[in-house]
Amino acid sequence: MTTPDKGHDALLLEVAQLYYEQNRTQDDIGRQLHLTRWKIGRLLDEARKCGIVRIQIVHPQARQSTLELELSSRFDLTECIVVRTHTDLSDQRAQVAKAAADYLQSRGSRVRTLGVSWGNTMQDIAAALPSGWSDGVEVIQINGSISRSIKPTTAANVATSIAHSAHGHAVLLPVPAIVEQVSTKHALDSEPFMREVLDKGRAADVLLFSLGALDANSVLVQSGAISSDELVRLQSAGACGDVLAHYITPDGTLADTDLESRTMGLSLDDLRAARCSVAVAAGLRKVDVVAGALRNGLCSVLITDEETARTVLEKKL
Repeated sequence: MTTPDKGHDALLLEVAQLYYEQNRTQDDIGRQLHLTRWKIGRLLDEARKCGIVRIQIVHPQARQSTLELELSSRFDLTECIVVRTHTDLSDQRAQVAKAAADYLQSRGSRVRTLGVSWGNTMQDIAAALPSGWSDGVEVIQINGSISRSIKPTTAANVATSIAHSAHGHAVLLPVPAIVEQVSTKHALDSEPFMREVLDKGRAADVLLFSLGALDANSVLVQSGAISSDELVRLQSAGACGDVLAHYITPDGTLADTDLESRTMGLSLDDLRAARCSVAVAAGLRKVDVVAGALRNGLCSVLITDEETARTVLEKKL
């Protein structure tokens, strides 16, 4: 087969098909077409640039670097991790959780103290962390978890599981996420054990927390920390979700000062002042709370999925 009569596009197509579909080497293709190996390489490069060949990485943990760079630049993040979106929400959440677990594992021995929240995503992260991802980590629960109803929460399981896999120990915060009275919060805040746990959280090397959507399926509603009346009130106030049980609007402001005055754990100011604050969120129902957290500077690292990231960037923030 010779090349002089071939149009250039036809030559590009033939070279691309021989290389990518028939798995022929560049030397072999060059001999067949009477071209040098260098020329075949140039043609393959041109085929990619003009769109004849499109290379797509399809591994579920493949990162979307363009979105990562744009989010980091727009919101002054130190790091951003964006994984591919999956049609199944549970798979999507699992992939984002795996990315968060990989992030922690990559920091390894640099994480000696780790503050954590709780919830479904945090459970997934705990499950994804391999045994020995670090050694001797102190894991601190950074927001309240005990429900105001009889419904149990998973907060203690999250902290102890992460600590166990890191051959460390957990420091728990055995108080409600939101108390009934402001006076109760003041009394608990004055207790030495509360000051000790929260001071440990503020000084942690990394704070890791999930962002929660505002709907009847959220863990705070399901656990009884937020009543049905409070849910309606928050929705009417424009709340879109929570960060450590602090309810915010899409522009990042607090939605309900009464609830805020009764919320236990680290504050939003504590997140802004942290050495490294890592927010994790998956799915379009989290878009507004992700946008609010970014706009309010509540995280220095964001871990999310492609569709959520793209939708956040499309908002005029």
